[in-house]
Amino acid sequence: MSTIKEYLTADHSRCDEFFASMEAKASGSLADAKGDFEEFANATERHFQMEERVMFLEFETKTGMTEGPTAMMRHEHAQMRSLVKQMGEALDDGNKDKFFGLSETLMILMQQHNMKEEQMLYTMAQQHLSAESPRIVDMMESMIVE
Repeated sequence: MSTIKEYLTADHSRCDEFFASMEAKASGSLADAKGDFEEFANATERHFQMEERVMFLEFETKTGMTEGPTAMMRHEHAQMRSLVKQMGEALDDGNKDKFFGLSETLMILMQQHNMKEEQMLYTMAQQHLSAESPRIVDMMESMIVE
């Protein structure tokens, strides 16, 4: 059984692989990238929901910190959701320049966001939630995205 940090870090890598595949296909043809975009968008949304609906809530309940790192991560999730939505619109419009401009912005934001989570928040969560780690990972693994 993996720890919260291991599980969510591995999921970051999974989302990154979908992103790379999407960009590679889009460089040839936006139409060819639609399936990869959907996979990336769905995987990313699932990741956000695993954090927001499970791990963040567990962390906030245990620590009492509701305006700390989880609030900032939720704000960054909202920014990334907006970029993903705009990328989908650019894809539908066949606007390659806009798609890749948004993609570049998203990639930078994701890299910074993931580093903060992996180096700080996940470590803090593991420290406070280590006894509950198997249950929390199971809950995240069984998530159905709404």
